[in-house]
Amino acid sequence: MIGALAGDIIGSVYEFNNIKTKDFPLFSKESFYTDDSIMTIAVADWLLHGGDLVRVMQYYGSKYPFPMGGYGARFDKWLHEKNPKPYNSWGNGSAMRVSPVGWYFDSLEETINVAEETAVVTHNHPEGIKGAQATASAIYLARKGKSKEYIRSFITDNFGYDLNRCCDDIRCDYKFDESCQGTVPEALIAFLESRSFEDAIRLAVSLGGDSDTLACITGGIAEAFYRYRIPYGIRSKVLSLLDDDLRRIVKEFIDARREWFIHPRWEEDGESISIVVSEPSKEEVEKLKTESVRLILNSLNSETDEKKE
Repeated sequence: MIGALAGDIIGSVYEFNNIKTKDFPLFSKESFYTDDSIMTIAVADWLLHGGDLVRVMQYYGSKYPFPMGGYGARFDKWLHEKNPKPYNSWGNGSAMRVSPVGWYFDSLEETINVAEETAVVTHNHPEGIKGAQATASAIYLARKGKSKEYIRSFITDNFGYDLNRCCDDIRCDYKFDESCQGTVPEALIAFLESRSFEDAIRLAVSLGGDSDTLACITGGIAEAFYRYRIPYGIRSKVLSLLDDDLRRIVKEFIDARREWFIHPRWEEDGESISIVVSEPSKEEVEKLKTESVRLILNSLNSETDEKKE
């Protein structure tokens, strides 16, 4: 989920001062996390520790009441209500906070279902739900080693987004759009067109509009696809800007979802293969240990039998 936080922080200074180029400094003295990061970490906390998602989000809202750029007016009101209800939003807030869901579960079905669960507490409009589900699905598929073309086809077929545009065409006329339907497809296209994690973030920010949220969504997907190729400077800067409590949840979440499995992925030319490395869950580690012990014992038994002969 570092990728989503990085996108948010890098895009934060350009949200109300759009820059229509990829050539910009990644960080400045004004760079800081916004409500996107706060609610992303709130969802991660809920996944780790359970409880009532609404209360967890309200807790984070009260602990961090004045994030850079502020909360949306309706969401801010929801954060302070005693008995908050969903308000039929189709805004991109559901997609910006969902990245931990894409990392947390081991089946696509559960990923999609829980993505809806995180959305409907506020964004119970079909577009709000769809934006969260599409984002979480893309992260899950990237994490499992699927190609960009596979991800593009899956999202188009299941969520109806037009992903056959390019960033150069979007950039010309794109303006601030806080809807899921006007943000999630563009964020996905930035990822699909990218050549690296950093390039994905630069493409997303260069589109303009709601820069921090665009880059937050793109960054979450790009992290899953490019995995451990997030530049160290970006990773360390992001962690340095978080306070101790936020950093603790991020590190706990990362530790909880370590995976080290090898997934071959066909590259876009259809001829070469890249290797995606992912870390195993604790249960999978124990299974690997058991299998390793079994193989060692079998090997020792074979050697003993050979000596007897």
